Amino acid sequence: MTLYIRRESSKLWKRFCSEISTEIGLLAENWKYLLAGLICQYIHGLAAKGVHYIHRPGPTLQDLGFFLLPELGQERSYISETVFTSVFLSFFLWTFHPFILKTKKIYTVLIWCRVLAFLVACQFLRVITFYSTQLPGPNYHCREGSKVSRLPWPKSALEVLEINPHGVMYGCGDLIFSSHMIFTLVFVRTYQKYGTKRFIKLFGWLTAIVQSLLIIASRKHYSVDVVVAWYTVNLVVFCLDKKLPELPDRTAVLLPVISKDRTKEENHKLLNGNGVDPADWRPRAQVNGKIDSNGVHTDNSMNGA
Repeated sequence: MTLYIRRESSKLWKRFCSEISTEIGLLAENWKYLLAGLICQYIHGLAAKGVHYIHRPGPTLQDLGFFLLPELGQERSYISETVFTSVFLSFFLWTFHPFILKTKKIYTVLIWCRVLAFLVACQFLRVITFYSTQLPGPNYHCREGSKVSRLPWPKSALEVLEINPHGVMYGCGDLIFSSHMIFTLVFVRTYQKYGTKRFIKLFGWLTAIVQSLLIIASRKHYSVDVVVAWYTVNLVVFCLDKKLPELPDRTAVLLPVISKDRTKEENHKLLNGNGVDPADWRPRAQVNGKIDSNGVHTDNSMNGA
């Protein structure tokens, strides 16, 4: 048992080292795209913080989803965040599965270049929408009377450029588009195309639907924010997927199938010499006889008798 564990550990380590060398080469070629995508994530965070400064709390708008779905309450707002965190972590870990598992269909660097491109395009549209029209936030901390419904004006430029994790959780004004749904739908669509487990694909779409309902029930977004995210994200991903170069499919690199006949021929080559062509193995015509199509020798003298 110990020998088996040691052998498997050695194979896993070799696989990990081989994958590391491959991904480092890809990272050296594509680090600019990854860096640009991360910078855009930071800019998106700054934009969401900026709209919080100009947010004006007011009465909650009339919403069909608020009438149809029961309100979870402020004390149960963690449910939707827990579902989103599970989706995010699951997808993040899946993108690194080629380092461990034998079934490799994607390259980690290339898949994140593609995912970041989808996120940046959707978030760019999101920033345009919530700066075009400011709506009173439906979340509990965004309503009238809350101390954090508006951010106090910054005292320095450094304060504007700082991203506070607390502010990310308790932002206001970044509406007409749900940020959580952007990430969720991009992740689900990416696994739909590059994943291998059908059960996980179905479960991913079901989770996206549940996440949508939980966002509305938690009063974190209006129903229109979720609806816009559903058709916009799918449309953006569909269009960009046609423009971006297709990722190389690692499962397509297979060994050639060798038939039994070819294997026999190779064995004959090894036995009779590499210089012998298999076509020369056919029987030779005899001086006093001939060979029919079945390879049976027929003597002319016997035929005459």
